Amino acid sequence: MIIPAFNEENGVEMVVREIPEDIVREIVVCNNASTDRTASKAVQAGATVIEQDAKGYGNACLAGIAYLRDKEEKPDIVVFIDADYSDYPAEMPSLIAPIRDHGYDLVIGSRALGQLERGSMTPQQLFGNWLATSLIKMIYKHEFTDLGPFRAIRWDKLMELDMQDKTYGWTVEMQVKAVKLGMKCTEVSVNYRRRIGKSKVSGTLKGTVLAGQKILWTIFKLI
Repeated sequence: MIIPAFNEENGVEMVVREIPEDIVREIVVCNNASTDRTASKAVQAGATVIEQDAKGYGNACLAGIAYLRDKEEKPDIVVFIDADYSDYPAEMPSLIAPIRDHGYDLVIGSRALGQLERGSMTPQQLFGNWLATSLIKMIYKHEFTDLGPFRAIRWDKLMELDMQDKTYGWTVEMQVKAVKLGMKCTEVSVNYRRRIGKSKVSGTLKGTVLAGQKILWTIFKLI
């Protein structure tokens, strides 16, 4: 399991502690140049912490992948979840079930299909998700309802994707590449609550604009 984390000392410990122990071999927190106690809180909760000093959501995820790639025993499935406690780690069994039981390659935890706590997603996030998934459907002929960060993918398929994005385009790059390569993709409903602390992306105008631009650029770049 990979958890990218940048200044999430108030949420990361709860995320790690609520991950079902019986289905996870190792929890890897990718500390992305945090200036708070994110790393120590993650260690206290039982996670492996690796450091990624180059800022960027994609950079953190890539560091986690590199760590797993270097291990002698590779995972069967990799699950990604954010460190802000907005997703529900206990829902992981339903997230991986389509891979484990039905032969899927990639499963997106869709917040659009689940229950959203009031205020958990901003209007610009909701619009951005709708726009991005509509473009994916129009261009790549596959219907997603969300670009949610809570997702699971087979390790061998993750390697095939050759992920490259270092910032905000990470999630959409994974989905578009998976569709283009003919992977078997699906979604499951997940619930979503208000994150702990302020979002570094949707919590600022600059972050929102930059993320939106990068997501749209990635969708068109991969055509």
